[in-house]
Amino acid sequence: MQDASPHTITKTVWIIAGEESGDLYGAELVRELRKLSPELTVAGMGGIEMRNAGVNILVDSTELGVVGFVEVLKKYPTFLRIFRFLVREARASRPDLIVLIDYPGFNLRFAKKMHKAGVPLIYYISPQVWAWGARRIPLIKSTIKKMLVIFPFEKDVYKDVGLDTVFVGHPLVEILRKKVDNNVKKDEKLILLLPGSRFSEVDRLVRPMVDVADKLHKKNPDFKFVVAAPRAGIADRIRGVLAGIERGSDLQASIQIVVGETEILMQKAVAGIAASGTVTVQSAILGLPLVVIYRVNPLTYMIGRWLVDVPYVTMINLIAGAEIYQEFLQNNIRASNLVPAVEAILPGGDRHEAVLVGMKKAVAGLEGPQNASKGAAQEIVGFLAAEG
Repeated sequence: MQDASPHTITKTVWIIAGEESGDLYGAELVRELRKLSPELTVAGMGGIEMRNAGVNILVDSTELGVVGFVEVLKKYPTFLRIFRFLVREARASRPDLIVLIDYPGFNLRFAKKMHKAGVPLIYYISPQVWAWGARRIPLIKSTIKKMLVIFPFEKDVYKDVGLDTVFVGHPLVEILRKKVDNNVKKDEKLILLLPGSRFSEVDRLVRPMVDVADKLHKKNPDFKFVVAAPRAGIADRIRGVLAGIERGSDLQASIQIVVGETEILMQKAVAGIAASGTVTVQSAILGLPLVVIYRVNPLTYMIGRWLVDVPYVTMINLIAGAEIYQEFLQNNIRASNLVPAVEAILPGGDRHEAVLVGMKKAVAGLEGPQNASKGAAQEIVGFLAAEG
């Protein structure tokens, strides 16, 4: 760990984050950087969280989160325009350091350009090369000065290539523990639906979630369902999908869309159905049992099965080394599978206690030596101070 003492550093740092989770982590990182070195100038690509943290947003990344090869191709002209703009700006303004946050499809290409331009780079939140991209490790080693990882097993990934790698822990652990409200009581009839933060996820996952809700509601009319939306644009998209689904009047009254209250709802609900992604880590930290689903373009899935070699898609399962959250992908997303899976994690269900224990075990593995954002900021400021 680098020296934690305050530094007066009048340098410019760029942070490049392309998804909602990266925006959140970037914002927390900036707040910790400001504590250590208030004179830093911070700019880059991010969303509302980074903007609120005082970052000069050069590119708004709010709707840039996409998953899948086919999905990326559809947005390729947008990505190319943004990429070329940031390369031009970086070459012109020459920041003293660029911090890349996840988003590997974009950030690894950007790293290559910046390395050639002589701009040093630190990667915070490693690309998942252990799952799909071992061939990219030499590129990362040749372009990145330091790797700050959030999962404990990731440090070993870079051990053999000699990349300076530090495990700082997962930033969500500290972020979400601050949001725990001990006054919130579990509602044993509330089931949370978490279709994700991307339009494509909403389009593919809301309908099967509602189908499950319909069947659960018919079995127990006391059940209530809330669809959690991270922002207004996603809520509008959810409403559009719901408008095209025929539902009974009783179920219609039992489904709500709530914007911006996901963390409270995770504490209040007794179980949930969620898209695979960061939301599953959030749920584990806040103690919400889940059933996880995911569906992408069929071609994307076929390519992914060929490239990716991991036993699970859900990070909590990977950390625990077991299927804590049951996963259902592609054509397995059917009510006949999901209804019994949800019933099993409800209080009194066959898997309820095992899931609670598994979540705690997995979350313990996410804890670093201290607050992850603070640890990452110390490493970055220490690097800048050593550069002179």
